[in-house]
Amino acid sequence: MTRTGDTDLTAQSTSEARAEAAITAGVQGLLFEDDLRPMPEDVGFRGPTACAAAGITYRQLDYWARTGLVSPSVRPATGSGTQRLYGFRDVLLLKVIKRLLDAGISLQQIRTAIAHLSKRGIDDLTQITLMSDGASVYMCTSPDEVIDLLAGGQGVFGIALGGVWREVEGSLSELPTERADGHGEGDGESHASDELAARRRARMTG
Repeated sequence: MTRTGDTDLTAQSTSEARAEAAITAGVQGLLFEDDLRPMPEDVGFRGPTACAAAGITYRQLDYWARTGLVSPSVRPATGSGTQRLYGFRDVLLLKVIKRLLDAGISLQQIRTAIAHLSKRGIDDLTQITLMSDGASVYMCTSPDEVIDLLAGGQGVFGIALGGVWREVEGSLSELPTERADGHGEGDGESHASDELAARRRARMTG
């Protein structure tokens, strides 16, 4: 388990509070397991598409790119008229940031958490559950770590990155992609959205 913040914790004092947190954790599906695969690294999404999938504004996207919170990994802006392209992992992190902001986590804490997540391999992300008490953010990589946090009263809410991955995958399956070399999905060279749509249909049917 990794604690990503420096704020002191105030443990919940009653067993009822712990039980409620545990119930909430169960509802949110913190112990997520699924067969999730990354998209090709040379396929990305333009800024407006990334915003739509992550549920953020373009102003937020631009500010986070300029401050280095989440930068476009497929193709950065290199001059006037250049379109930034965000990879699947970038959009996943944007969605996580939105979730943490909605939960009242400070941007400073979020920056620390995202810095830790950015060091993880793409396969590792699906095995991580972010837990928070509203002040600090913890990265849990096993069911036992989640349970320990809840038992200690430190987990108020959690975000299973595997679940967020699946949500982003579903959103992007309906949106246009573009290759780093400038080709779009319409010219037959990039079929990432088709692949995402196929994965989504496979889960729904079976």
